[in-house]
Order: sequence, then structure tokens, then C-alpha cells
Amino acid sequence: MKTFLFILIVIASGVSAGLILGGANLVFVEPYLDQATGIENQHLFASGEEKDTPEFQIKYEGYRTWQKSGQMLAGGILGISFGSLFGIIFALSRNSLPGKTDIKKALVLAGIMWLTIYFIPFLKYPANPPTVGDPETVVLRGILYLSFIAISGFGAVGFYKLSQKLKTKKLITIAGYAAFIVIAFIVMPENPDQITTPMDLVNHFRIMSALTISLFWFSLGLILGSLWTHFKPHKEITSFS
Repeated sequence: MKTFLFILIVIASGVSAGLILGGANLVFVEPYLDQATGIENQHLFASGEEKDTPEFQIKYEGYRTWQKSGQMLAGGILGISFGSLFGIIFALSRNSLPGKTDIKKALVLAGIMWLTIYFIPFLKYPANPPTVGDPETVVLRGILYLSFIAISGFGAVGFYKLSQKLKTKKLITIAGYAAFIVIAFIVMPENPDQITTPMDLVNHFRIMSALTISLFWFSLGLILGSLWTHFKPHKEITSFS
């Protein structure tokens, strides 16, 4: 196995896709975060917790500048984390993925992972701007979201392995997984917080967040598939399906 080359490809793919995500968030998501935090500030002023003073505005602007500057770093870290997971799964399942080229195989896997560990959990617990949610429920909301990611992700793997063992048709496997997700949707509790922020802002934030994450997964699949095609680390990798 060309271990070092494999690691380089995974890191390069993850970092590149993560930087694309960070840049997209700066352009498309941050404007809605500015609006959301502006509303949050107005609530602080109305409640008397803070005063609308020049000192507060300087502190606020500095905080938002720090947040925005961290988008690229956060994107890179996220890219390495998910890129590593993606690369390992791709190496192990490459021979069983549909597609005639490694780029197509990588894009198929990226689509599957986007669906199972992002989009399906997003439908149950969609992203919300900072003004939505009680600070005291942050941990609970995080646990619920991560739990649904685990349910969806491990459920997909489980049904895939079961279909291989029983040699069932793909449509039956997909139907079984869909039924499993429907049950999970019913059983898992709803988001504990009510939305008091204008829905136009919330919906635009969710749409932009979904588009940037989708761009990340597409970029990750395309970049890793392209690098894999060029450098061919699988020449000495023992893959299994």
C-alpha cells in the first residue's frame, strides 16, 4: 500500500474542499449571520442586558471579524476530518462502487455520504442562525443532531452489509433503509426550541448553508477522484467490498 501517497491525497482533498467551503460560507452564509447577530443585539438592548454604545459596537465588530477570519481555518479542519473518513471508505469500497472511473466512483460515494450523514439529518434538525435557540439547550440540540447522524450513517452501512449477505435487490435495500429513517424521524424528539427569528432569514440561512455543504461534498469527491486517477495509490492497496 502506498500509505504516504494515500495520506497526502486524503489531506490535500480534504483541505482543498474545506477551503472551498470556508470561502463559500464567507460569501453566502456570513451575510445572514450578520443579520441574525444584529437581531440578537437588538434583543440585548431591549432587555437592558447591553447598551448600544460605541464601546459595545467596537467589541462586537472585533468579535465578528474574528469569527469571519476563522471560516477558512474551520473549513480546513472540517475538510481534513471528513476527508480522512471519506478517503478511508473510498479505498475500502472502491471496487464495489458504481462508475467506470475513479472520479465517478468518488462522486457516487460523496453523494451517498452527503445524503446519509448530512441531508437526511438536516431534514430532521435543519441548521439555524445564532438567534434561534436557548443557550441552555445547546448541548441537547447537539446530542440530538449527532445522534441522528449516527443513526442515518450506521443505518446505511448496516442495510448495505445486510443486502450483501442476503443478496437482496437494491430497491429492497433502499426501501428498508427509507423505512428505517422514517421510523427514526418519528421516534426522535423535535427540536426543543421555538423559532422567534423572522422565517425569511431562517430559511435563507438554511438554504445557503445546505448549498455550501453540498458544494463541499461535491468538491471533496471531485478532487479526491481526480488525484486518485492521477497518482493511482490503489496499485498497492488491497481493497475489499
